[in-house]
Amino acid sequence: MAKFTIYGPALSTYVRTVRLILESVGADYDLQEIDILTGENEQPAYLAKHPFGKVPTLEVDGQLLYETNAISEYLDATVAGDRFRPAEPMARAKMRQIMAIVDSYLYAPTISTIVIQRLIVPSQDGQTDEAAVAAALPKTQTALKAIEAISTFGPYLLGSNLTLADFFLMPIFFYLSRTPEFEAATSDTPQLKAWWETTGQDQTLAKVTG
Repeated sequence: MAKFTIYGPALSTYVRTVRLILESVGADYDLQEIDILTGENEQPAYLAKHPFGKVPTLEVDGQLLYETNAISEYLDATVAGDRFRPAEPMARAKMRQIMAIVDSYLYAPTISTIVIQRLIVPSQDGQTDEAAVAAALPKTQTALKAIEAISTFGPYLLGSNLTLADFFLMPIFFYLSRTPEFEAATSDTPQLKAWWETTGQDQTLAKVTG
């Protein structure tokens, strides 16, 4: 089997997405911590792997892949036997639609603002920007409502099987559920809240976030 090395911080939601895929199929990998808080991702050594300084980067037998969507689909095709991508075209398109919503509309207000302000800033003796949190909450709600409208559930987002869409959303909910905004954020999306009650108990998620 190929040798996999993930470069990125263990706390990153996108690093956790990649790890969820690998852990779910029992694939071996190494995790090389990149400290984004100190700017290690902006140093020449890491920029040689990822020219935009984002995380994660996946190294596969000496070849480099970045962008979590590309990494996820590659891993599903090579180590997971396509089990995490629906075969039916519309379901696969909805999976990618959810992944894109996470990237484009959910991550910034939820992780970059609410989670950072509620969990990270206080841990570094800073003061939460309440105005920023209040402004971010409606954007999180809008993104979650869009995801719920697309999803079919049963019990996972797109039916009875886990897909890459679940792996993208699970790390987001892990952090959001630890903020005071969780109840308000999910107040209009009861099916997503029920989804989290199931997937939040996933043993692979517990291993990745432990």
